[in-house]
Amino acid sequence: MKVLKFGGTSVGTVESINQVIDIIQKNVAEGLQMAVVFSAMGGVTNRFIEIGKMAAKGDTEYTEHLLSVEERHFNAVRNLTGVKQQSALIAQIKVIFNEIEDLLRGISLIKDISPRTMDLLLSFGERLSTTMISFTLNERGTKATFVDAREIIRTDSNFNNANVDFEVTDANIQKMANENEGVLCVTGFVATDEFGVTTTLGRGGSDYTASIIGAALNAETIEIWTDVNGMMTSDPRKVKKAFTIPEISYAEAMELSHFGAKVIYPPSLTPAFQKQIPVKVLNTFNAEHPGTTVSSHSGSTAYSITGISSIDDICLVNLQGNGMIGVAGVSAKLFNLLAANHISVILISQASSEHSICFAINPSDAEKVKEIIEEGFAVEIESGDIDKVVVQEQLSILAVVGEGMKSSSGTSGKLFSVLGRNGINVVAIAQGSSELNISIVISKKDITKALTAIHERFFEVDGFTLNVFIVGPTGLIGKTLLSQINKQSPYLKAHNNLNIKIAGLVNSKNMLINEEGIELGAWREELEKGEKANLSEFIADVKELNMANSVFIDSTANKDIVQHYKSILESNISIITPNKVANSSTQEAYDKLKETAKRHNVQFLYETNVGAGLPIINTLQGLINSGDEIHQIEAVLSGTLAYIFNNFEAGQNFVDVVKEAKAQGFTEPDPREDLSGMDVARKILILARETGLKLEPEEVTITPLLNDASVNATSVEDFYEELQKDNGRFEQMITDAKEKGEVLRYIARLKDGKASIGLTAIGKSHPFYNLAGSENIISFTTERYKTNPLVVKGPGAGAEVTAMGVFADIISLSSMLK
Repeated sequence: MKVLKFGGTSVGTVESINQVIDIIQKNVAEGLQMAVVFSAMGGVTNRFIEIGKMAAKGDTEYTEHLLSVEERHFNAVRNLTGVKQQSALIAQIKVIFNEIEDLLRGISLIKDISPRTMDLLLSFGERLSTTMISFTLNERGTKATFVDAREIIRTDSNFNNANVDFEVTDANIQKMANENEGVLCVTGFVATDEFGVTTTLGRGGSDYTASIIGAALNAETIEIWTDVNGMMTSDPRKVKKAFTIPEISYAEAMELSHFGAKVIYPPSLTPAFQKQIPVKVLNTFNAEHPGTTVSSHSGSTAYSITGISSIDDICLVNLQGNGMIGVAGVSAKLFNLLAANHISVILISQASSEHSICFAINPSDAEKVKEIIEEGFAVEIESGDIDKVVVQEQLSILAVVGEGMKSSSGTSGKLFSVLGRNGINVVAIAQGSSELNISIVISKKDITKALTAIHERFFEVDGFTLNVFIVGPTGLIGKTLLSQINKQSPYLKAHNNLNIKIAGLVNSKNMLINEEGIELGAWREELEKGEKANLSEFIADVKELNMANSVFIDSTANKDIVQHYKSILESNISIITPNKVANSSTQEAYDKLKETAKRHNVQFLYETNVGAGLPIINTLQGLINSGDEIHQIEAVLSGTLAYIFNNFEAGQNFVDVVKEAKAQGFTEPDPREDLSGMDVARKILILARETGLKLEPEEVTITPLLNDASVNATSVEDFYEELQKDNGRFEQMITDAKEKGEVLRYIARLKDGKASIGLTAIGKSHPFYNLAGSENIISFTTERYKTNPLVVKGPGAGAEVTAMGVFADIISLSSMLK
C-alpha cells in the first residue's frame, strides 16, 4: 500500500490535474495499491474563508465571488472530461455548490460564522476537487473510488484544529480499504466528530490525512506531491545555490520546518513518523526528480549540516534584572503567563547567570506580550528587581540544522566566523544539548546575506563567490583589471574554487548593478546600457543589496570617492584601492578608516598605493607583525623620476630628458606634477604610518628639485624655458656626482621617526646604484636585516602591474573571507 497526497498547486489547474492523473496512472500500471489524498484547488480554501466572512458581514457581493469559484470548477470539468460525460460530473458539482449557497444564505441571515460553520464551509474545497479527479480517473479507464474522509476520520469537537481519535479512525480506515477497490480518492483536511459534525484538521490538514491513512494501513511509503523538488538546503528564493536534500531524518525535518521551511508541516506527519513510514516529498511538475525522503535516519552526506532555514520577521522580548538571579520560579511564571494567553514562543535563550531571559515571538503578539509581562511582573518591576521589558523589532531567526553536527567539531566556530567576516551581528543564540540545531537571531536586513554566506561556506556547491563592485572600469587600471579577471577566472575556479562575480560597475557616464553578475566578455556593452551615473546612488544601492562577501574597488585617483570610504566600511563592505588620497590625507582621517575597518571586521587593502604591483606594504606589515624593528626605509618610488635620473648624463640638457620622459608616457601632461615630489611624499607618508608613526602630510620634508621660476611658470612651454635656464644647476649636480663615482637618485627616506625626500648622490655600495629604466626599489633596514637590507625591486608603475596588484588584493581578500 502506498499513500499519495497532492496539494493545492498540484490540483490548481487543468494542466496540473492532468499531470496528477498521469502520476496516478503510472503507479497503477506498476501494480501498486494506492490511497490518494487531495487538497482543494489552489486558493479555494482562502476564497471560501473570504466569502464566509463577507456573508457574515451581510456583504451580498459574496455571491459574485462564489460564482467565480463555481465557474472555475466548471471550466476544469469541461477540460478534463469528454463531452458525453460532462453533464454527469457538472450535475455532481452543481449539487455541492447548491449546498454551499444554502449554507452561505444562512450565514448571511444570522450575520455570524462560528468555527463549526467555518469548518463545514471549508470542507467543500476538498470535496469538490476529489469529486472531479475521482470521476475523471474512472472516465479515463482507471478504477477509482471517492472516499469522503468525514466517514472514516473521527475527531473531537475542537473545530478548526480537531484532535483525532486514532482507535476509531484506524478501524474505519482499515474497513474502508478492505471494502473498496481501485484507487481510493480521499478528501484531505476534513473529518467529523462523534456527532457527525464536520471538523477540520488545522494547518497541514491534508498532509495529516495522508499520514493518518498511511499509518492505519501500514503503508510502505507516503508521498507528498507539491510544487518544489523536495526539501531544499535553504530557501531558493534567497539562496540561489540551494539544492534538494536527498535524505533527511524526521528530527531534522521538524527543526527545519519549525524555523521556516514550509514544504511540509512535520507535526501533521507524526502518525507516519511513529510507524517509521518513509515520507517522500516530490514535485508534481517534475515527476522524475527523486525529491527528498524523510525517514527515521539522516542520509549519509559529506556535509556537517543538512540545511539552513529562517523566519524572516520576529520580535525578541528581553526580561532581565538583578532580582532574577538565584530566584526560583521566574521562568515558570513567565512562560505560564504566555501559555495562559495562548502566546507561541519560537525560541528561548537564557544567560547562565540567570540575569536575563529572552525569547522570540511573532511581531503581531509583541504589544500584547509586553502588556502581559508588565502586568504579571508589576511588583518586581516597581521594586526594581526586574528592569523595564524591552522588545526588539525588525529581527529574523536563522537555524542551522543537521545530525552531522554531533560528529563534526568546529561547526559553531565556522558559523560565527562566517557571520563575523560579513559584519553580521548576532543578537541571541540558542542551541540544544542534542546538537541538532544552532539558532541565532540577527537583524532582518541581514537575513539573505547571512543565508547566502553560510550556505556557501558549509555546502560549497559552486565554490566561493566574491561580489565585486568597481568604480572606474573604463580607466586604464579598471579595464586592465577586468581583462585580467576575465582571463584568469577559469584558473581560479579550477584551482581555488573561487568565483569573482562583477556585480556592479560605475564610471563618469553610466552605472550598472546586476546581482546575478555582469558578463565579463560584454561588460562595456552592458555598462553603456546602464543608468546615468550617480556615485552616491550607486554606493547606496550597493549598501542596500547587502550581498555576502562584497568588496568595493576604487580604481581611480578621484578625491571625491574617498569621502564615501568610511560609510562603505560601516556597511560591512571591504575596500581595495590604488587610490592614495585616503591614506595620505590627515592622520585623523587615516586612523578613522583603519579603526572603522577593524570595528566592522572588514578589510581595507591598498597594496598598490606604494609601488603598484610590488609587494611593499605586505612585506612591511609582515616584518612588523613578526616582531622585527624598522630602523630605516629608503626607496625610489617614482617611475618617472627613476627614468629621468637613470637617463640624465653629463653634457645633456636636463629639460631634454624631461621632454623625452613625457614623450615616452612616463610623466603627467604637466611634468611638474612628477618633479614636485608630492606623489613620492604621499607614498613615504603611507609607509611611515604603516610602521605606526603619527605623521601629517606637511611633516614630510621635501627638498625641491625645481626653482621657484619653474614652479610658477604659467604654461608647460614656459616651464620648459625656465627649466632650460636652470640647466646649469642640474649639470653641476650630475658632474659632481660623476667625479665621485656616484649617481643621482630621487630617494624617499624614513629614519628616526622623520620622513624626507630629495635628490641624493649615492655610491656603488648603495643598493640603488644599479637601478635601471623606470624601476622602483625599496630597502628595509631592520633589526633582522641590519647588515644587508631587505630589498624589493621591480616595475613600480603602469596599468598592467597596478591592476595585477589590485587583483592580488582581491585574491587575498577571498582567502581571508573563506
